Amino acid sequence: MPVDANDYLKTERLGKLMWKYAIPCVVSMVIAALYNIVDQIFIANASYLGSYGNAANTVVFPMTVVAVSIAVMIGDGCCTFVSISLGAGRSKDASRGVGNAVIAVVAAGLILTAVYLIFQEQILTAFGARVNDETFRLSKEYFLWITLGIPFYMFGQAMNPIIRSDGSPSYAMMTLVLGAVFNIIFDPICIYVLQWGMMGAAVATIGGQILSAGLAAAYLWRMKTTKLHRDCFSIGRRLLGKMLSMGMASFLSQISIVLSMAATINMAVKYGALDPVFGLEEYSQIPTAIAGIVSKFFQIIISISAGLAAGCIPIAGYNIGAGQNDRVLGLMKRLMGIEALVGFVASLIFLIFPNQLMLVFGAGNESAYYTEFAVWFIRCQLCLLPLACINKGSFIFLQSLGRARTASVLSIVREFVLGVGFALLLPMIWGLYALPFFMPAADTVTFIAVAAVLLRVIRSLKGDIFAPAERSGGL
Repeated sequence: MPVDANDYLKTERLGKLMWKYAIPCVVSMVIAALYNIVDQIFIANASYLGSYGNAANTVVFPMTVVAVSIAVMIGDGCCTFVSISLGAGRSKDASRGVGNAVIAVVAAGLILTAVYLIFQEQILTAFGARVNDETFRLSKEYFLWITLGIPFYMFGQAMNPIIRSDGSPSYAMMTLVLGAVFNIIFDPICIYVLQWGMMGAAVATIGGQILSAGLAAAYLWRMKTTKLHRDCFSIGRRLLGKMLSMGMASFLSQISIVLSMAATINMAVKYGALDPVFGLEEYSQIPTAIAGIVSKFFQIIISISAGLAAGCIPIAGYNIGAGQNDRVLGLMKRLMGIEALVGFVASLIFLIFPNQLMLVFGAGNESAYYTEFAVWFIRCQLCLLPLACINKGSFIFLQSLGRARTASVLSIVREFVLGVGFALLLPMIWGLYALPFFMPAADTVTFIAVAAVLLRVIRSLKGDIFAPAERSGGL
């Protein structure tokens, strides 16, 4: 195939390119987030599972995020590397990057599965599964089966951005859509008809993940811009290190959800036990369940934000490699405007309709304490989503420019220092009901730093002072 198969990325209208690449990417990432959320909806509305099943799903959810964190680091890093390499006319490097990514994600999936199987009880305990005996029992059942699908889940997620970088965003979207449809169809069958409980939810999820992984694997042998051969699968330590560094911000933005949820759940368990209502045995799982549900709402919106930015990676990377800085600047301005709009609309929805949203997660079958706490948590935690979306989009977009270090530093500050720090600190000072404020506080402080960095990037793009290494796929 010709080396310049993606040459249209530096000539086509930016709005049209964003529509072609970003929309399928948004759909793909939202669908990836929906796997666990769909399980939780069906679990919440099963009378024999209810809030205990909700809490168990919440406990296991961070472990699936660990898997997708590693997968997107490999996939987004490879996507960035391939796009910049193709823009600079280095098609052989692009092919080797894809081969190395395949080997890396397969190995990572098998290793992570082994770790989960060996340390199952210790991991679940660390994430608050022992809030009561029933939650712990359901958590073990769900986690065991979800673990068996981890290699397929990681492979499908990692290949998705790589397929987009090859100029096939619609196919990338289709691989995940079909997997999600499988999950949605079989979840009610396994949970309601067969009465398989948490195992049923997991089995439906695994089936969808296997389907997505198979479709992604089939595409690799008919790629348009790269041609895979045996040498491509020979691991190059320097090449792999470069790709992983380019995907580090994506990894940090995802893995931070794990640490943030660990802090949130443990604070919910600790300070919920001190509450006059949630300290009672029959209500003790409610703060854990609500914290998990609200984190899923947040993940849907942040998946839209991340999808918009990740969809721009091939466009921005190719144009940086080709020296088209004016197009990169125009792309960045459009992206940030859309990110702010998405966040604003989402915050309005969560502020106005929290009761209706909680009905989807079985609030009608629970006590008044469940709904009351949920409404408070939703409104407090999700009130500043415009800043959260701009921050997340900026982290990922900076990767596409080859500015991996800057993106990683910003991610570390937002996700680890501020996100986890505020989640631990605020309840210590003001108790359980201060917990949801950790997110708007962290995003406000981060936005100040992000705005300063984006202004510097704008000056750099206007002055054409990007380093030659960035145009050739280097750091």
